[in-house]
Amino acid sequence: MAARIYTDKHADLRWLKGKTCAVIGFGAQGRAHALNLKDSGINVIVGLYQRSKSRVRARRSGLEVLDTARATQRGDIVFLALPDNEMPRIYAKQVAPNLRSGQTLLFAHGFAIHYRTIVPRRDVDVIMVAPKSLGPMVRREFLGGRGAPGLIAIHQNHSRHAKQTALAWAKGIGCTHAGVIETTFREETETDLFGEQAVLCGGTSALIRAGFDTLVGAGYPPELAYFECLHELKFIVDLIHEAGISGMRKLISDTAKWGELTVGPKIINRTVQKRMKSALQKIRSGQFAREFIREMKPPRTRYAQLLLDAEKHPIEKVGARLRGMMAWRAKT
Repeated sequence: MAARIYTDKHADLRWLKGKTCAVIGFGAQGRAHALNLKDSGINVIVGLYQRSKSRVRARRSGLEVLDTARATQRGDIVFLALPDNEMPRIYAKQVAPNLRSGQTLLFAHGFAIHYRTIVPRRDVDVIMVAPKSLGPMVRREFLGGRGAPGLIAIHQNHSRHAKQTALAWAKGIGCTHAGVIETTFREETETDLFGEQAVLCGGTSALIRAGFDTLVGAGYPPELAYFECLHELKFIVDLIHEAGISGMRKLISDTAKWGELTVGPKIINRTVQKRMKSALQKIRSGQFAREFIREMKPPRTRYAQLLLDAEKHPIEKVGARLRGMMAWRAKT
């Protein structure tokens, strides 16, 4: 059964009129939501700690900046635009003590609620508006009059109007212009983590490095390996993004098509899918979340070592040199 898609006609910005939207944090998503809402005529304030470097940036954007606790008190809708690993601490110390009955707590990702690193009081609405784009793209698409697609979810509906609030927020940041799907905090969290790990970040970067290592190990110049396994990936992904996999297939050569159809399934085969199912099971059971939360506590030794090892891979050195030669990249 196809999911229902909500658009501008299903959302009413009047649910936000006369209310104060407090955006806690001013990173990529926080900035995009705050500025888009402001441009939509909504009253927005930003909550940041005293020594945050983002305070100047937010004020230069014409936004009122308050301490996190004060912003929480002022806000009718409180959006926690914070990293998953930092959110529980900030919520416990500065947000939760200042929440009052009838407010709305809003998230852009379901991790904290689904894995219960945050357990909100029962007399507030708890909703999610999750753009399916990085923060800068959410802002760029809004300014371009297009909007980024997104998801909404309702965890607590104390007011009986939580869905109207979620749709209004989605409209205020431009998502309903592209289309919004209703889901749950669990579904959004588990599919988002799986996509990041198995395909978008983990799977893609591992596939690129494996291809690069295979070509270099066979004696080919690392520069050629970089171009074939990393640089040209963007062109294919752009085609897939615009026209789908079948659409991409129609635009590549017969040689590329035959290779994709006959060799691709041998590389990414049922063994890989079996490992994907294992990764998904760890997400669904909470094992991944527990490991992540544990590792994010200082000193983060393993995390730091994994990042260092990844940065030392030869593809990084070759890529930095080649990208430095592409003067045209800075002009696009």
